[in-house]
Amino acid sequence: MFDHDHLDLLTAALGRLEEGFASLPSVEATPTEPSVSPEALSGALHAVAERLQDNFPYPHPLYAGQMLKPPHPVARLAYALTQWLNPNNHALDGGRATSAMEKEAVAALASLFGWKVHLGHLCGGGTLANLEALWVARELHPGRVVLASDQAHYTHRRVCGVLGVPFRTVASDDRGRLDLEALEKELARGDVGTVVVSLGTTGLGAVDPLEDVLRRARAREVRVHLDAAYGGFFTLAAGLGEDARRAFDAAREADSIVIDPHKHGLQPYGCGCVLFRDPAVGRVYRHESPYTYFSSEALHLGEISLECSRPGAAAAALWATQRVLPYVPGGAFAASLDSCLDTARRLHQALEVRPGFIPLMAPELDIVVWAVAAGTASEASRLAARVFREAAAEDLHLALTTVPRSPATDALRDMGWDRDEVTCLRSCLMKPEHGRWLEAILTRLDRAFAVVQEAGERA
Repeated sequence: MFDHDHLDLLTAALGRLEEGFASLPSVEATPTEPSVSPEALSGALHAVAERLQDNFPYPHPLYAGQMLKPPHPVARLAYALTQWLNPNNHALDGGRATSAMEKEAVAALASLFGWKVHLGHLCGGGTLANLEALWVARELHPGRVVLASDQAHYTHRRVCGVLGVPFRTVASDDRGRLDLEALEKELARGDVGTVVVSLGTTGLGAVDPLEDVLRRARAREVRVHLDAAYGGFFTLAAGLGEDARRAFDAAREADSIVIDPHKHGLQPYGCGCVLFRDPAVGRVYRHESPYTYFSSEALHLGEISLECSRPGAAAAALWATQRVLPYVPGGAFAASLDSCLDTARRLHQALEVRPGFIPLMAPELDIVVWAVAAGTASEASRLAARVFREAAAEDLHLALTTVPRSPATDALRDMGWDRDEVTCLRSCLMKPEHGRWLEAILTRLDRAFAVVQEAGERA
């Protein structure tokens, strides 16, 4: 499960890095390090290793729960290598080389959406990236409302609260996508400044109908912000369905986009990115610092970022990954995304023929959600929690998600709705190797369900 084979490459690369500083006087140890014996270092590392055992096995294919994807070896090694310098990409003074890498890496991300001209940078993750996008939206449309569907990530409502921006929720349709009729009614109120569109909702993996949203928003001069934190990289996938493909192809028309390389981009946490189609929004960031931006007249990334200190190691890791796995249709990176799509569809199909399970909508990306068959929503929720626990006992780690009545209604039309939501089982099949492990996953799921079923009969 853990990669040991590439550690010697790190030692060799560290030697190459050291060559660049050979002119400096030698020192026995880094001056800022208090002296610690090798025995103490070893003891501390082994203690960390023992504490880390109290985790789910995130890199293993039997972990099919939350959005946790192992970084690629090149990303881990490049991140670790860069830590010997520990650059700060706030200003060129603290991260000259890694700032250049960040600009190149961000340009590669922008190219996914057809943007050759853009403004953007890396940040700690989707939450901060969305905050920046909605902060810019607030500055451009002060006092105007932000809309997002009831399946959009909760961070949008929270961010709007932090920013003091009015926020309203739009209903979703029976596929978990932003409902266009409900959107039209909200836009008609005349107070909307920004619509948030999700290319892959966190709970269901649903892709909002971006093309239709853009047409309605543009008619009223409303900004469109695209939350593609989870799903953005799927624009490279060849196997998207027709509706999803149309939405991804329209992404170039959005005003701002968020994408998280620490999800499908094979990066360590935290590595998010915010992009703006119009570089002129940089005027919103304008500020003066008497002590930071003095070494160069070139753009310092801190001048277009709300964050100050940011790890240059994250930029180096992403840049290195793009070097070995470029974003090209039909390439190895794109093929790995198509593998995830295929596995999700195969799991959905397998669940359709299994008594006791009811899959909801067919997956648009690589998230599969299914309910446990029961007479009522309350009973289905209770059984889902039981299956979740029994599956973990089989070393199969799933997730739970709460689905409101509307997106679940079609699949669960025969169920008694004694509550307005139902707890379902959920899998994020983010690892290409999930395809080879699908039978093992299903075998363990079947055993877990059999235990729950038997316990119910005894009761």
